[in-house]
Amino acid sequence: MKYQGSKNRHAKQILPIILKDRKKGQYFYDLFAGGFNLIDKVDSPRVGNEINRYLISLVKKLQEGWLPDEEITKEQYLEIKNNQDKYSDYLLGYVGYQLTFSSQWFGSYRRDNIGKRNYSLEAYNNIKKQAPKLKDIELYNLSYDEVPLQPNSIIYLDPPYRNTSGYETTKEGFDYNKFYQWCIEKHKEGHKVFISEYWMPEENFKCIWEKKVNSSLDKNTGGKSATEKLWVVK
Repeated sequence: MKYQGSKNRHAKQILPIILKDRKKGQYFYDLFAGGFNLIDKVDSPRVGNEINRYLISLVKKLQEGWLPDEEITKEQYLEIKNNQDKYSDYLLGYVGYQLTFSSQWFGSYRRDNIGKRNYSLEAYNNIKKQAPKLKDIELYNLSYDEVPLQPNSIIYLDPPYRNTSGYETTKEGFDYNKFYQWCIEKHKEGHKVFISEYWMPEENFKCIWEKKVNSSLDKNTGGKSATEKLWVVK
């Protein structure tokens, strides 16, 4: 699924690092799952959490076998956008993110004015392809620090990046100091903690992988480039 900050393009590089020493039956947690583009490539047991209720509702519905219409017109999109109280959370989650430019919540309807691409059909095909990979994910719609954890698990965290444009579900602000301390505490409890971020406080965290990328999230780079990094607790 399309979603801001998706790790789909980095999954092949960072998952072998994250899962290198995974034991049989060891739980994998993705606590900021977003579009579920990383956890859908991990074997069970696995748990996906996302505070955005629309995305969780959509994934639950996909697990049940639901698929959207192959094509949703601009007129249909505007009808749903302007009358959101009449529609289910899962449909809003699909239409509100998958059919807009840059996956902005009910932003501009994504279409090709020269007629070479059908973005609505592409979104449908992407969802249809991903849906079978979501079947057995245990789902939560909580804050990252409220999800119950099995002992000695692998925890992957892809929080709202510091000094970036942010996400719809975090407009009230994200407590980074609380997040850093929580990661340290989970590490001390025996969990393996991995964090995707551009920056982390290096007195407590170390970078184990990095890659230069084009990014539309980084305010400091003007949306041109940034260095994607994977961190662990020291």
